[in-house]
Amino acid sequence: MDPTTLILTALTAGAAASVKDTASAAIKDSYSGLKALIQRKFRDQPKAQTALDEYEADPDTYEKPLRKALGTSSVDQDEEIITAARQLMTLVQPQAAMGYNIVQNTGNVQGQIVENKGSVTMTFGEIPRRSKSDG
Repeated sequence: MDPTTLILTALTAGAAASVKDTASAAIKDSYSGLKALIQRKFRDQPKAQTALDEYEADPDTYEKPLRKALGTSSVDQDEEIITAARQLMTLVQPQAAMGYNIVQNTGNVQGQIVENKGSVTMTFGEIPRRSKSDG
């Protein structure tokens, strides 16, 4: 799942869960924290702020404007926001959250395996020469 979709899904799930009487304080705090992080990014963008505020009440209408705002503001590349979205999803839907893997490679990675329990990175290059003392 791409970061923007993860953030939108977390906002939707968090909004729905936080209004229930059975919602834990952790869910409510996590949802509020995610929104606050995004609001900081949208500080000088009134249209983006409106899209975020209205998305909670009407996700179908405001998904496209909010998706666009997340991309143009680089919210979808902010590790703190992505982590907050993942944490919220883990609280709201623990089983579904296991399927959200986001892979961002920088540098010279030539192979990578990603799984829900961790990741293994392989870098290919020249085979190191062995010295006589290596045996």
